[in-house]
Amino acid sequence: MIALVTGANRGIGREVCRQLAAAGHTVVLTARSLQPATAAAAELGPDVHPLVLDVTSEESVARAAEAVAERFGRLDALVNNAAITYDTWQRAENADLDVVREAAETNLYGPWRMVQAFLPLLRAGGHARVVNVSSEAASLTGMGGGTPAYTTTKVALNALTRMLAAELRADGILVNAVCPGWVATDMGGAGGRPVADGAAGVVWAATLPDNGPTGGFFRDGRPLPW
Repeated sequence: MIALVTGANRGIGREVCRQLAAAGHTVVLTARSLQPATAAAAELGPDVHPLVLDVTSEESVARAAEAVAERFGRLDALVNNAAITYDTWQRAENADLDVVREAAETNLYGPWRMVQAFLPLLRAGGHARVVNVSSEAASLTGMGGGTPAYTTTKVALNALTRMLAAELRADGILVNAVCPGWVATDMGGAGGRPVADGAAGVVWAATLPDNGPTGGFFRDGRPLPW
């Protein structure tokens, strides 16, 4: 299996790469700059390949798709992990909408851009998986106030997940959203669950069998309420 993970030089993305490689898969580890991508890939072993990728740039995404096409000819799993702006300092009533727009470029348009650019490679494999790393903060069922940029963009990502799952079902492409839980990372902060535990649910969705679910929202392989 050929898998690509965005925002993968640290945190959950890096651990997803580690677990996929440990399971025998070939992994493309992406980061916005070459040095962090190269350093992380070197630590994870010969089956992990670094690639520069900025999900907010159409040109960067197009170059990455060309690079994967030239080297591998297909993509079996796309993990849209890159995310920004856990804006705990904001409230919706007076949020800076420029911050919200900036968050959307990475958290929503980034994954959308990635699927569009990599769709020919995903179709080439015949049974690809797309995993959108989301958050239970995006669940409308229990939603309250706070973190408006992060939360609204993850809600939109969940909606995109549902639409893509319906549209790509006939291609054998399974599309799911996964909440890794509150994980102890640079974004999540101290006190969260181990990174390996959060990443395991993402890896589960990236390696689903052909009769696996699609259009779902999961944590640890179990459904979450929308």
